[in-house]
Amino acid sequence: MVSNLEKIKNLRDSTGLPLEQIKKALDEAGGDELKAREIFKVQGIAVAGKKLSRQVKEGIIDAYIHSTKKVGVLVEVLCETDFVARNIEFQKLAHELAMQVAAVKPATVEDLMSQPFIKDEDITIKDLVNQHIAKLGENIQVGRFEIFQL
Repeated sequence: MVSNLEKIKNLRDSTGLPLEQIKKALDEAGGDELKAREIFKVQGIAVAGKKLSRQVKEGIIDAYIHSTKKVGVLVEVLCETDFVARNIEFQKLAHELAMQVAAVKPATVEDLMSQPFIKDEDITIKDLVNQHIAKLGENIQVGRFEIFQL
C-alpha cells in the first residue's frame, strides 16, 4: 500500500505543483492519486481560462534536431513576462513542444494543440500547456513553428 507521503512525492515529481495544492487535491480525492490528477486537470483548465485574455509579449524560441539529422524544428512559445520565459519549467515545455512537432509534424498550431502528447497519451498538448499555465501563473501560447525536413 502506498503511503500518503509517497503519493504526495509522486504527484510533486510528476506535476511540479506546490505541496499545498497537492495535499488539498489528495484530500478532496479521498487519497486517490488518479482522482487528484483529474482535479489538477480541471483546475488547470479553470486557471488557463482566466488567463487566456492576457497579452503574451515575451517568450522563447526552441530548436530540436532529431538524431537522424534529417528533421529539425523551431518553435516559438509565448508568455507574459521575461521572468517566466527564463524559468526552466517554461523552457522544458518549449523543448517538449519542439520534440512533439518533430515527431508528429502537425500542419497548424491548432492541429498541434489537439494532438495527444507523445510522452503521455492520456493528455493533449492543450492540456500540457494548461498545466503549465496553472503552474507558472501566466498565459502561455504556441506562437508558430517551422519544420525542416530532408
